[in-house]
Amino acid sequence: MRPLDEAETTAVFEKLFKFVGNNLKNIVENPSHEGPDQTPGRYCFRLQKNRVYYVSESLVKRATNISRNNLVSLGTQIGKITHGGSFHLTIQALNLLAANAKHKVWLKPTSEMSFLYGNHVLKGGLGRITEGINAGDGVVVFSMSDVPLGFGISAKGTQDCRKLDPNGIVVLHQADAGEYLRMEDEL
Repeated sequence: MRPLDEAETTAVFEKLFKFVGNNLKNIVENPSHEGPDQTPGRYCFRLQKNRVYYVSESLVKRATNISRNNLVSLGTQIGKITHGGSFHLTIQALNLLAANAKHKVWLKPTSEMSFLYGNHVLKGGLGRITEGINAGDGVVVFSMSDVPLGFGISAKGTQDCRKLDPNGIVVLHQADAGEYLRMEDEL
């Protein structure tokens, strides 16, 4: 387990910024109340076997007693760094993204299952959408009862969605909560 280097940090922050915008400051400066210390610590990003974790500093200090080979996981895994050096968010980052999301999309109950099976969000299944979304922005997908279901990339902007036919793709699927069942061996 080690801190991220300059290129890895840039890749992680660029991807997170795509989804949370200026709320990235809230993620980085979030106080941690874990551990025996009375003063709150901070959260940080650590790399272990090409997986990026969001973990409190007090937990990092305690984990130094465990060898790298024996350490399986630490904190919340938010993504993976590929062999090419790019960063991919995983479904475990959903709670972090949902709490700080800049752009949100709510699905009708009839289209929730389709999204949870790995399909894109269609205009016909769209319940609500936040204003100011541009094509290519990161969006977090919620149910109408505000339960985070997953995240993706917007295919159309907010204004374009109003003119779109019901079978047009609004959000390109990236990850959803159904992955816990479909890919449980890999997670």
